Amino acid sequence: MQDALAELEGCSVLVTGGTGSFGRRFVETLLTRAKPRRVIIFSRDEFKQYEMQQHLGPEWGAKLRFFIGDVRDRERLELAMREVDVCVHAAALKHVPAAEYNPMECIHTNVYGAENVVRAALNTGVKKVVALSTDKAANPINLYGASKLAADKIFIAANNLSGSLGTRFSVVRYGNVVGSRGSVIPLFRKMVTDGATCLPITDDRMTRFWITLQHGVDFVVSCFALMQGGEIFVPKIPSMRMVDVARTLGPGLPYKVVGIRPGEKLHEVMITEDDSRQTFELADRYVIEPTFTFWSHESYERLGAKPVPDGFRYASDTNTQWLDSDSLTKLLAEAL
Repeated sequence: MQDALAELEGCSVLVTGGTGSFGRRFVETLLTRAKPRRVIIFSRDEFKQYEMQQHLGPEWGAKLRFFIGDVRDRERLELAMREVDVCVHAAALKHVPAAEYNPMECIHTNVYGAENVVRAALNTGVKKVVALSTDKAANPINLYGASKLAADKIFIAANNLSGSLGTRFSVVRYGNVVGSRGSVIPLFRKMVTDGATCLPITDDRMTRFWITLQHGVDFVVSCFALMQGGEIFVPKIPSMRMVDVARTLGPGLPYKVVGIRPGEKLHEVMITEDDSRQTFELADRYVIEPTFTFWSHESYERLGAKPVPDGFRYASDTNTQWLDSDSLTKLLAEAL
């Protein structure tokens, strides 16, 4: 991990959506474990930026820059990206039902915002861009997933546009973050604290991938060292049945099946059977190659990468790694 962090030493780094759960932890990790020249937090909520400044403290003031801005505003992005070496694109509208009810807003932020990040990075000469995606982008059935799939395609194809600039774009796709804002775990915990007599489950067959916030941050950092441009990196992470999540957080409490929400899946997929033809496996991750001819996977083969079997599918219900109550409890402790 330290070798991967060394890739970012001396760099000017910009994080879109930098005041979100991922952005805050990524910036903290960068400041305390690497030696960036400058870190720019780009987001649209001035109060969250103020809170983040107070939390980080004055000792980092010389390295930090806080830019109020929206990824919908390309001119503001270009101003923020001047003399930036590396960009992490974490800004998105992520709430599935909200995206279903407000489709135009989702498209403007997640799709047009992705295009704006690409154009701003190309126009300012950013060297590397890693965009955060989601398991919902694989075979999407909701607008959030479809918008992130479109964003993934935009970032992958952007490698065709960089020419002699050499800007490289890659994508990281992973599952639910343990304890993150808006996830079901804080909801269940609050309900238990408030004296709930049962916990709501959308379907008792439902499974999900899980990753801790720090694991997600470390994974993204490691991708900067590996990336050639155009890949989708997928970490190997465990799954858990949602009924087992409920039983762990509310031991002894019954659960009530309330039905699947609009746009929700029973199980999540991170690599589809169609993606398997371009997918290589490393010890801790999968790498989905782009289908364009500009890219070669020779360096991954030198790292021991092997093609996955044809028809391979990486899904939360057929995963080989599973969480039980003890391991989820341990992950929750690590997430604090």
